[in-house]
Amino acid sequence: MAYIIKPIVTEKMTRITEKEGKYGFICRPEANRLQIKAEIEARYNVSVTGISTMVYAGKNKSRFTRSGLIKGRTNRFKKAIVTLKEGETIDFYSNI
Repeated sequence: MAYIIKPIVTEKMTRITEKEGKYGFICRPEANRLQIKAEIEARYNVSVTGISTMVYAGKNKSRFTRSGLIKGRTNRFKKAIVTLKEGETIDFYSNI
């Protein structure tokens, strides 16, 4: 089962990657650290030394339109910050 949804490629995460060698991923909320580690090592052929996870709750959103007020909710998700073995990198842009 795929627990990783997508990598985080933002300015802040790119700065952390260059400075500390850590990578960010959006994961399914039910995934644990061992499952995330196994999937990253299998998908990218790297050695993971540490994982930090954070769970984000879904938020209520609303906006005003011509037809009235539209209400909705964003999904909850888990973010994993992965530390790799010294000297290893992940290239997210190789498939483009």
